[in-house]
Amino acid sequence: MSAPSELTLELRESNWDRLGSEQFDILIIGGGSVGAGAALDAATRGLKVAMVEARDLACGSSSRSSKMFHGGLRYLQPNPIPQFGLVAESLHERELSMHTLAPHLVKPLKFIYPLTTPFFERIMMFCGFTLYDRMGGAKTVPMQKHFSRKKILKKIPSLKPNATCGGVQYYDTLVDDARHTMMVTRTAAKYGAVIRTSTQVVDFLKEGDRVVGVTIKDTEDGRTQNVKASAVINATGVWTDEMQNLSGATAKFHVHQSKGIHIVVPKDRIKSDSALCFVTEKSVLFVIPWGNYWIVGTTDTSWKLDLAHPAATKTDIDYVLEELNSRLQEPVTYADIVGVYAGLRPLVAQAGQENTEKLARNHEVARLCPGLVSVAGGKYTTYRVIGKDAVEAAIKDVPGQVAKSTTEETPIIGADGYWALTNQLDALASKYGITVDQVDHLLNRYGSLIFDVLSYTKDDESLKKPITNAEGYLRVEAVYAAAVEGALHLEDVITRRTRISIEYDDRGMDSAQEIADLIAPILGWDDATKEKEVKLYRDRVVAELNSQKAITDEEADALRNQADEARPAYVDDIDKK
Repeated sequence: MSAPSELTLELRESNWDRLGSEQFDILIIGGGSVGAGAALDAATRGLKVAMVEARDLACGSSSRSSKMFHGGLRYLQPNPIPQFGLVAESLHERELSMHTLAPHLVKPLKFIYPLTTPFFERIMMFCGFTLYDRMGGAKTVPMQKHFSRKKILKKIPSLKPNATCGGVQYYDTLVDDARHTMMVTRTAAKYGAVIRTSTQVVDFLKEGDRVVGVTIKDTEDGRTQNVKASAVINATGVWTDEMQNLSGATAKFHVHQSKGIHIVVPKDRIKSDSALCFVTEKSVLFVIPWGNYWIVGTTDTSWKLDLAHPAATKTDIDYVLEELNSRLQEPVTYADIVGVYAGLRPLVAQAGQENTEKLARNHEVARLCPGLVSVAGGKYTTYRVIGKDAVEAAIKDVPGQVAKSTTEETPIIGADGYWALTNQLDALASKYGITVDQVDHLLNRYGSLIFDVLSYTKDDESLKKPITNAEGYLRVEAVYAAAVEGALHLEDVITRRTRISIEYDDRGMDSAQEIADLIAPILGWDDATKEKEVKLYRDRVVAELNSQKAITDEEADALRNQADEARPAYVDDIDKK
């Protein structure tokens, strides 16, 4: 029998029946970080909650971030005014995730901020970092530390001597965003939430001006049915406006899409003992350690094209390379890039406001009509607070008294016992016949669920072997992704349950067949389906690579959309029905 938190194929089918036959207190649309946070908040209040996602968990913005829970240091700048409240909230949530909620997923990360002008900049940064530290940035990590130009060049040998006159060391955190969202969702399921992916909302049910539910469509087979709920939360991120239009309710805000792209390069291409943060004319340039790689980004440009598949252009990549190489002794080239990804920030915008760098990163929650709440904006770091605020607005339409939020004290699955297990690396390696590094890798992806993962190797020792052409992952991880973590397609495994798609220069094409062979028995695929899934994934990679050669967003968008959707019944622009 499956554990409540396991997102199995069997559970997916039974959840379809439940969605069509039961009355829910709250129905959440969207399986990103905010939807997951809201689902967990509602479930742990004792509410009867369901969450539906049109494609896969974290398939939008929540898998395409800079991979940080950061305090928002740059939001202390007057842009147009310092966002002190947002920074304080972010720092609190960062601390909470790092030590209580998700220590297996959220890790402290040392940064260096190189200074470029003497005296005045150092004084300004000292004041800024002091404020940052006092607001919570140095609660359990070291306070800022200032270094001379000589010391910075020793710490960052790749840096051009004329690119710095000193620097400041500070801390933020690193997180695998897609895994975190998936684990939060599984935690919500543990506490009773009905979770179903590949389930698209195609209409709203109304009684007068009140929303009383939605019509859903299975994007795998096209079947539809109605779901009844006392309140519906629109947590669809960049699709917020689309859902608001579909509902027919008057919107209280709209969302502006800001595109940010990142490149991934091997670790040996940049010599530094810390992550790096540079302020550019248009954005912030982060250089973030990611296993054997660096993630470098980002950009901040308006995007008005396909929401499901934002495309990185050659122009975007050139910008990142130019900004990076202006600071490095040895330039990073296109030949060094092993991965590229693009994501959209759902920024709450005022009418006529187009400059995305100037848009606030605060979130907004609005009750559009009885039974319907929309939430948008904010930072991934504050997903828990955003979800809580959305539920607080929605419970006005839920009958009876509702308990207070408990998510501040509710660890995500895998967190319980994590610290103890980090002291048992050698013993665990010996017990399971894998290396210490492999145990460490599993602990920092699954936490105390490592035993559940490795239980799949009991009857098949071959699952302990690395995936061919993606040796950073064990074969059992692909199996577990399909069996327990809700992956329904090959791309779900390669791009979100693992990060093979950005960590290998073949973008996962060379490991696609082996992974398909591993997950086929679990998902009930025959040979024809396996072949189709491999082709779909490889076509996706080719389309992405082609789009990255385009100069304009329009060209890149057209090239990226030459690849078919893995979910055959998924519909873009559902509000234009």
